[in-house]
Amino acid sequence: MAKIISNDYMFSTCNHGLLCNKPDKSSPVMVKMPASSSKSATSLTLRSSADGDFFGRKVALGGGQQRRVFNQAAAASDVKMSLSIGKSLRWWEKGLQPNMKEITGAEDLVESLLLAGDKLVVVDFFSPGCGGCKALHPKICQLAEMNPDVQFLQVNYEDHKSMCYSLNVHVLPFFRFYRGAEGRVCSFSCTNATIKKFKDALAKHKPDRCGLAPAKGLEEKELVALGANRDLSFVYTPKEVSVSVSVPVSPVSVSGSLSEPSLPLPLPLPRPLKSALEKKDESKDKTLVSFGR
Repeated sequence: MAKIISNDYMFSTCNHGLLCNKPDKSSPVMVKMPASSSKSATSLTLRSSADGDFFGRKVALGGGQQRRVFNQAAAASDVKMSLSIGKSLRWWEKGLQPNMKEITGAEDLVESLLLAGDKLVVVDFFSPGCGGCKALHPKICQLAEMNPDVQFLQVNYEDHKSMCYSLNVHVLPFFRFYRGAEGRVCSFSCTNATIKKFKDALAKHKPDRCGLAPAKGLEEKELVALGANRDLSFVYTPKEVSVSVSVPVSPVSVSGSLSEPSLPLPLPLPRPLKSALEKKDESKDKTLVSFGR
């Protein structure tokens, strides 16, 4: 910093312009300026050390107009400083790989799963205030770099609470694996200490497969729950389920050729009545048998 002394008043120079100030014994450079009654600006070359902000530069000193310009420059520098702070990466944005994507909504999640085809997809549910999520994030980025053929989808719980409720996600960090026509193959929660669970699931479901069927994505009940959620702009029409009723049929045995019609079976004929002579002969036979005893 350099300080300029005038007969009437003193100025202190800094990065934001010139301000009125009293002399300070700790100032590194003191430059005396001759008094001037003119209202026009005075040009002065400051000499400071190599570490100073105004080494070898010219400063124009004048009336209120120049002070307003300096104040505007100071305000602009403050704005630039705040913008530079706002652009700093948050922890879940650091170390991202090309195969990692942050989901913007329910529709984006559904489309990303369907467009993945037969590729393995890992959905990572996290929260900015979750300490376990923050500690696990660098390892997830390393695994994504080691497996470029796996798609990683990040879902911010704080930005999509209603969607997470519809998907029954109530613990963090939480992961779901999807693969082609199989849909969801596994889901679990793990931390930095239990990262082996994540590696084992990755090794189990990653091997190449030849799947010709389209990707399934979310379950039907999950899609219905997302469509019924009024907080979301996602629209889903449930699929029509065809119900087939099977009627049991008793087997019929067919005898004979199919060309001949089946005839009713003949009824037994009634026995003929006995005549009076036959009755007399039978009675005689019975009497003879009885006398023979």
